[in-house]
Amino acid sequence: NIKKEKIYKIKEKIMEKKLNVLLSDLIVFYHKLQNFHWYVSGLNFFQVHGQLEEMYNGILPQIDSIGELILMINGKPVSNMKQFLENAEIEESEGEFQNDVKKIFEVLKEDYKHLLNKAEEIKADADDKNDYLVSANMDELIGSYSKVIWMISQASK
Repeated sequence: NIKKEKIYKIKEKIMEKKLNVLLSDLIVFYHKLQNFHWYVSGLNFFQVHGQLEEMYNGILPQIDSIGELILMINGKPVSNMKQFLENAEIEESEGEFQNDVKKIFEVLKEDYKHLLNKAEEIKADADDKNDYLVSANMDELIGSYSKVIWMISQASK
């Protein structure tokens, strides 16, 4: 029994780490979206500016949800910029291509694919452990990211 408890605790810590990476990715991604939103310019300004705002507003509840999910599994969400940047796999925007709308959406599509892969990986781990709470949360993210990836793909045809 003690051995099973130790294994369970180790698995909890691994899940906590994966969720903290996802949380950190979402924080960095949120700020990247906001950066693009603030600095985009050009002929498609109004449409792109509005779309980017819609995207970053969609990320905010996900950030809160993942932070609370980590707490619900008895973990500790990372909670400061230094930790977010240390844990994130998504890179910050250097802002060098705000006028290139095509490039912006290429970068965002890759970031959404990264988030999708993370959510799928976490879901697979949760399913292996019969962790329905985490699995269900990942289902929502998988649906959301898949739709955005499809929409960006449709727009770039």
